[in-house]
Formats: sequence, structure tokens, C-alpha cells
Amino acid sequence: MSKTAAIGRAKQIPLKNVAINDHFWNYYINLVRNVVVPYQWEALNDRVEGAEPSRAVRNFKIAAGMEQGEFYGFVFQDSDVAKWLEAVAYLLDVKRDPELERIADEMIDIIGKAQHENGYLNTYFTIKEPGGKWTNLMDCHELYCAGHMIEAAVAYYKSTGKRRLLEIVSKFADYIDEVFGNEPGKLNGYDGHQEIELALVKLYEATGNEKYLKLGKYFIDQRGQQPSFFAKELEQRKGKSHWGHTVKDIDNGYFQTHLPVREQEKATGHAVRVVYMLTGMADIAAETGDHELLAACRKLWDNIANRQMYITGGIGSMHQGEAFSYDYDLPNDTVYAETCASIGLIFFANRMLRIEQRGRYADVLERALYNTVVGGMSRDGKHFFYVNPLEVDPKACSGGNHKVDHVKPVRQEWFGCACCPPNVARLLASLGEYIYTVTNNTIYTHLYIGGEARLQVDEGAEVLLKQQSNYPYEGDIAFEIELPGERAGAQFSLALRIPGWCKQSSLTVNGTKVAVEPVDGYAILERVWQTGDRVELTLDMPVTRMHSNSLVRGNAGKVALQRGPLVYCLEQADNGSGLHELVLPSGGKLVPVRMQGLFEGESVVAIEALAKRVRYSDESLYSANGAAVIEDAPITFIPYYAWANRGEGEMAVWVREGL
Repeated sequence: MSKTAAIGRAKQIPLKNVAINDHFWNYYINLVRNVVVPYQWEALNDRVEGAEPSRAVRNFKIAAGMEQGEFYGFVFQDSDVAKWLEAVAYLLDVKRDPELERIADEMIDIIGKAQHENGYLNTYFTIKEPGGKWTNLMDCHELYCAGHMIEAAVAYYKSTGKRRLLEIVSKFADYIDEVFGNEPGKLNGYDGHQEIELALVKLYEATGNEKYLKLGKYFIDQRGQQPSFFAKELEQRKGKSHWGHTVKDIDNGYFQTHLPVREQEKATGHAVRVVYMLTGMADIAAETGDHELLAACRKLWDNIANRQMYITGGIGSMHQGEAFSYDYDLPNDTVYAETCASIGLIFFANRMLRIEQRGRYADVLERALYNTVVGGMSRDGKHFFYVNPLEVDPKACSGGNHKVDHVKPVRQEWFGCACCPPNVARLLASLGEYIYTVTNNTIYTHLYIGGEARLQVDEGAEVLLKQQSNYPYEGDIAFEIELPGERAGAQFSLALRIPGWCKQSSLTVNGTKVAVEPVDGYAILERVWQTGDRVELTLDMPVTRMHSNSLVRGNAGKVALQRGPLVYCLEQADNGSGLHELVLPSGGKLVPVRMQGLFEGESVVAIEALAKRVRYSDESLYSANGAAVIEDAPITFIPYYAWANRGEGEMAVWVREGL
């Protein structure tokens, strides 16, 4: 595929080159390996008592002719198995595990047996609607499931060197290429849920087969062309929709097909679909030199990050359609903010960072990671949030108010629609890929996560970079340089991100203070480095009062607290019920303190303050003469990610400010 003017793109650091050893993240990495992935395998095999059944593995066995039965679950049930396999691949890349690899290989053999002779692979249509293939792309996620299986295959091949799953998905992709396109006799459509686009770029990178890149570009370019493919498809089905969608959903942007992607100026519709689409767009823009497509990515990034993102990194404010609504519409109690949407936002931010090293992308990546994504899973690794609210009243969630039926005050064991748990697992299992990038002769550090990384700079010089910190609770970070072998020195640049939340920072090299003016959010140190060189970065980490744009109606007169990358919240367990009665004085002290007992064996940094509790007479519903009762109320804020680990109770991120 011929390219226009090239778009520079940092190579992804191989996962096996990064060893995480971090006081905060070690727990979660070990949890994914020892608990989450085994637990999810049990859930996929319907062996978790009390949890909603999955039967995703059984669907594959039925499609393979190994068992008899009916298809069970959603049309996208296959994707749960694929994401689980992808997480397994990342774990195997970091550390060999023969038993886990054996289980994965057996699952891959089952998948191969379920594949049709022509390459087609989808258990829903194989079992339930064998005559319906490619007749309902708007609703039925055929290409979405294919995309997730492709991602799993590429990861498994890179991790183990085994080609079996890669050959399965390559055969499927070859068949998809025969079916779709603008050539005569081909189907000029695309999937209702984007995913195939970014997956095909990964398949292209793994195989070198340019056909897959062209196919991914076709799906992006075709999306939104008029007359609407989905409208024609719906007409052919005489208006019948698997989910009850209508032409109105097509026209209002739910599927991001209302306009060609290059003409879309604001994020609309289903949030996960948007960020998966943008991830694919960024990949394809970089691979093909498509500057117009990259400009569209930037435009939609700005709309999401500056007008439609919660302070926690959550996106998609509406329950209806799991969707974006309109600019600055960010309600706290009816919020959706699906965990998968924040994960997709991280994917998109990562791709943009590989293209252009700007701190704003890493700031959002970090915000979503430390708040919504980590908060989406309990400390036991067996309970999950699908929805991530910023305000909770359990009385409303228990059926008292149906507009918040989707909000859960505690994490759930599993979901019939279980996209979020395996998504969390595959992201955390691959966390090492998000810390660094190398562009030309510059090593960029995007996340402050302890460990070691083997990185290649220009002229083939290998650098072992060691990072230590107590992040995210402390802002003191140290790096040590080691040049393997007998190399006397190596000239390269080390770029350290100065987060947008940090207003003061300092740097020393070998104990000598250096003054560096950040460029696009990065302090860049260029020198000839020697083994033993030590860089120390100090990020000032005060408690910060955060205020919303005045157009965010739900936050008018309210404040949220942030310290470092962590957003904080009030929880009933510390502050009693009636969190809405609390008012935080505008000039009051906010004191960081170490708090024990929130998690077993680990302390967190909480924030203590003195608030006012304001109550009015309870004698009547409304009163002209009601006098306020104002009392001092010592309060404690905990990190948002840590809420709902102590049972059911109220929670609030935004608190009234005043008095």
C-alpha cells in the first residue's frame, strides 16, 4: 500500500523486555496471574457457583461438534474467550507457565475444530442461525468477535511462537477479505461494533501481509458513506433488529455511521465503539501516512478529553445505549462510564502517544488507568464493576429509582454480558507495553511504574533502564542507567513526563540539579550516558481542589479532590450516611494521611478535612421557616479506585463547597 508523507510512529516495546516490580502494581499483576485469569476460566466454563452462566467455552465445543446443545448467551459471547486467551498470552510472555499454556492450547484446538472449511468462525451463527451469516452486521458483532480473536492470536504467537491460532485467524481474515469490499460481487458493509479495524493492523504487523492493512483501511473508509449501509440492511430485514435498533439510531450517530469518519467532529453514540474505532484509525493513519485521518483522531480526542470525560477517566455518560450524550453532560448518579470504555480510551491514548509524544495523551491514559480501570475490579480479583458511578445511594440502586437500575453499589461476581472482566485482565496483563516508547534516539517515560526495561535506541545501543518510586502516593521517582557489556557510553535522550496535574517539579542527574523546560509535557535530558548514572525526578503532589466547567450542571458549586493521578471520594464507611449534607469549606485544610485497614496488609493515602454538615428540619417536606442545623464534621476521603471494598454504602466524588 503506497503511503503519503510518512507519519512517525514509535515501536511498541516488547512485553518481555519490561519487568514490573512496583509496590502498587505488583499486587494487581500477581492478582491477574494467580486469581483473575484462573477465576475467569472457571467462569467461562460455568464453574463459579452463584455467578451468571457464560457457556462461552461450551458454545465452541458445540460448534466444533464435540457436544450437543443450543447456543447460549449474547451474539458476542465468543469475544470473552478471545480476550481471556489474549490475557493468557501476555502472562506467558512475561513468565512461562506450562499448565496455563496447555489449557490455552486445548482451547485453541477447540476453536480450530469450530472453524468452517472456508475460514468462517462464529459460534452464534454456526449453531443458532447458520443461514444468517453477514445478514445483520449492524447488530450481531461478527466482525467484532473476529477482531478479538485476531488480537488473541497475534498476542499468543508473539508470546509462544505457536502459529496454530494465528493460522486460524489468518484463514478467517482471508475469507473476510473475499466477502467485503467495493469490488463487484462483494459486500460493501462494515460491523456495527468496531474492533476488526485495529485487529487487522495487528495481524498485518505480525504477518507482513499488506492485504490485512488494506482491509482494515477499507472498513474505516467505508464507515459513514451514504446511502447508509445499515439502513439498507435494515430494510432488507423488513425492519427487524436483534436489539430493537431503528433508522433513528443509525441517523443519530449511535453506530458512528452518520458521517464519514473524517467528517465527524464530536464523539457520539456507543462509547466503546467510538474509542475502538479511533484506535484503529490512529493505527491506520500511521501505517498509511494518512494525515487527514490523523487530524480526525485529534479532533475527536479533543472533544472526548475536554468536553465528555469524567474526572475519573470514565466516558459515556448515558445508560441508554452505553453512549455519549452531548458536550458537558456528565451526571454523577446516572452515569454509565463502562469499564471497557475507559480501557478503549487507554488503547486510543497509547496509539496517539506512539505517533506524537504529547503529555496530554499520557495524562488521560494515567487518569483512566488509576481510577476507573483499577476501580473496576475488587481487591479479590473476583468481583467487577461494569458501570463506574461518581455518586451512589444504595437505596436508589436497590429498585427505588429505576433511572439508576444499571448502577451497582458493590462489584458483581460475573455478568451475562461479561466484556469488562476479561478486558481488565488483558490490559493489566499487558501493562508493561504502556510505560515506555522509544522514538529515534529518545526514550519516553509515560507512566511511573517501578521495574526494569531493556530498550533499544539509535545505532543499536541497548539500555537497561531501572525505575523506582512509591507512585502514585509519592512523587519521588528515580532512574538508573545501565549499558550492558563494556560500552563506554551512549548518547540518547531521556524524556520524563511532567503530568498536567503537577505544577512544580525538579530534576537531578547524579545529584546535580538541572533545569529543564518541559516540551509537550516532557522534560528531556540529552547527554552521553554512562552505566551508573542516576536521575531523580520529584513531582510536587499537593491535594488539589478540582472544579468543573460551569456548563457541567451536576457539579455546580461542588469540588472534587485529586492528589497526584488519584481522584478521591467520600464513602459512608468513613463519614456516615447523608453525604449530600456535607459542605467542604473553601479555605479549609486538606491533610494527606496514611490510612490502614482499607486493604489487608496495605495502607493508602487518605485525605482528612473538617467539613460542615448542614441539615434542615425534618418535620415537613417544605418549610418557609426551616432553620439550618450546622455541625462540624471531620471527614475522610479515600482514593476512588478503592471504594466499595468494605460493603455497601453511599459514595460521592463531588462535594458541595462553601461556607
